[in-house]
Amino acid sequence: MGDRVFGLFDEIRDYFQQEEKMYGAFSMPEENRLSKGAGITQDQVVSAEESITDMESLKKVKTLDELRELCEQAEELKTDLEQTNLVFGSGNPEAKIMFIGEAPGAEEDKQGLPFVGRAGKLLTKIIESISFTREQVYIANILKHRPPNNRDPLPEERKRSLPYLYRQIELIQPAFIVCLGRVSAQTLLETQEPMKNLRGRFHSFHNDSNLLVTYHPAALLRNPAWKKHTWEDVQMLRKKYDSIYG
Repeated sequence: MGDRVFGLFDEIRDYFQQEEKMYGAFSMPEENRLSKGAGITQDQVVSAEESITDMESLKKVKTLDELRELCEQAEELKTDLEQTNLVFGSGNPEAKIMFIGEAPGAEEDKQGLPFVGRAGKLLTKIIESISFTREQVYIANILKHRPPNNRDPLPEERKRSLPYLYRQIELIQPAFIVCLGRVSAQTLLETQEPMKNLRGRFHSFHNDSNLLVTYHPAALLRNPAWKKHTWEDVQMLRKKYDSIYG
C-alpha cells in the first residue's frame, strides 16, 4: 500500500515537471486569462511538491481524520474566495463506491459537507435508485473549498488539490469511482475528451479502481433529458458491482 501511495506522488511530480520542460510558462493576454480559465503564469506553474505545505506530512497520513486535519491547515487548498469552510468529504470510510464532484457550492460551504444542496438531494435519489444509501458510499470533490460564483475549478486549483484527493482515495480504497461531471472526469482521467466520449464504459484508474463517468446532478437539474443517460450509467455501476460482490 505504501509503495502505491508514494508512486502516485511520484507520478504527480513527474507530470508537472514534464509539463514545464515541454511547454515552459503558460500565459495569455491579461484580459482573457480569467475568462478562459486556462492561462497559467510562471508564478502559478508549480510542481506538486512545491505546492504542498508539507509533503512529508501528507505521505505520513494514515487515517481520514488525520488527512482532514492536514487539509484544515492547507492554505493551498483554498480558492480566491475568502473565509470559506473546508468541505472534506463524507460517508463510509471503507466504501466500495466513491463519488467525486467538482467543487462545493454555497450550501456545501455553509454546512461543510459535499452535495447537500438541490444537486445533493438529487444525488441522494440517484444513489438510492440503485439500492445504496449515502451512508454506504463516500462523496467528495476535486476542490475542498468553494470557488467564487460557482465557477469551474481553475487548472492551478486542481493541481494543488489533486495530491490531497489522491491520498483520500488511497485511504478509502474504493473499488469504483464515479466522476460527477466534466471537470471531475477530465481531471482524474487527464484528458480533454468531451462527456459523450467518456460515458458508457469503465476506465481503469491507477489499475485499482473502476472509474465511471456520468453527468453532474446540477447539470441534470438544468437538462432533465440527461437523466436517462445517468440512469443508464448507474445501472451499469450496479451491474458491475453485483458481478464482483454478489
